[in-house]
Amino acid sequence: MEVEFSPRAFIGDEITVEFDSPAVRKKLPGPPSAFSWQGTTYRVVELLARWSEYERKGRSARNMAPAHARVAQRRGSWGVGRFYFRVRTDGDKVFDLYYDRAPEGAGDRVGHWYLYRELEPASPRKMP
Repeated sequence: MEVEFSPRAFIGDEITVEFDSPAVRKKLPGPPSAFSWQGTTYRVVELLARWSEYERKGRSARNMAPAHARVAQRRGSWGVGRFYFRVRTDGDKVFDLYYDRAPEGAGDRVGHWYLYRELEPASPRKMP
């Protein structure tokens, strides 16, 4: 039986991540083996889920030919997309984190990692 989770706390902070083995392609990473947030390092012990989002936002959503936009929606395009990972840490906490491929400028072309939210098991629904 798959456990359902509900948000416990929204965080939205940038984090630093560690990998046991480096990603083959930096813009297409797998889940980190650990991450640091507010001075604490969390070791990832289990990957619970992964998903991606390639939606172009703002001005970049309107600057692409429709045929190219359809392909980009499936695969992403340079600097667009987020890769989400739901992980359980060594302290038995569950977090959603993501890698945002968007660069912040010409000198920063790699993207950044963020701790999206902390989760907790969802309360079972009671039947009336």
